[in-house]
Amino acid sequence: MKLRPVVNATGLARGFTIIELLVVMAVLGVLAAAVMPLGETLVTAQKERELRAALREIRGAIDDYKRAADRGGVAIAAGESGYPSSLKMLVEGTPDIRPQGRGQMQYFLRQIPRDPFADARLPADQTWSLRSYASPASKPTPGADVYDVHSSSAATGLDGSPYASW
Repeated sequence: MKLRPVVNATGLARGFTIIELLVVMAVLGVLAAAVMPLGETLVTAQKERELRAALREIRGAIDDYKRAADRGGVAIAAGESGYPSSLKMLVEGTPDIRPQGRGQMQYFLRQIPRDPFADARLPADQTWSLRSYASPASKPTPGADVYDVHSSSAATGLDGSPYASW
């Protein structure tokens, strides 16, 4: 039995030639190659938004803790800065020592946000670089308290600044 091409009403065979299929595949390949960098940039931009939000949340909680200490709601020993001793303290809470708040706990974070650029296997509190109140801004180092946090990533953002300086 001999196969015959399917012919339409005009007498021409239907279908695509191999050349037409190759041209279409080549065009699709070029388009896919052009979209890949855009997709990577979008993922990085999303992580940068998450980093900014996490930094705002943690820094806000640190500032709230310090305000509570300054108002006399958090016990601080002589010589301490009034900042939390760790990020975990913001989640675990601290007793309210004011007369109207005795017996109640003060919580400043529900959970510690993760640094989106850090190793996903690390616990959230270990994904951040910490700066103590006693360390200079030019060389932030951890210490007895947590005055500020920075990304622990050595990568550079889309704007050209290192994430560690945000």
